[in-house]
Amino acid sequence: MQAVEPGLYFHAHDRTLPPELRGIGVRIEDDLLVTAGGAENLSAALPIDASGLENWSKERA
Repeated sequence: MQAVEPGLYFHAHDRTLPPELRGIGVRIEDDLLVTAGGAENLSAALPIDASGLENWSKERA
């Protein structure tokens, strides 16, 4: 199994950013099953955009 984890992290003291973004981070993970025959993305059905994540979270609350 392999994890692909692109992320974006903002330093808390970065004055080039708006205050509301300072000190936050976002990471999207995909879990891949790698076999001799290829790779399968086990998390392909999960949402990856903000509105999709919000809806997905609300459905499980």
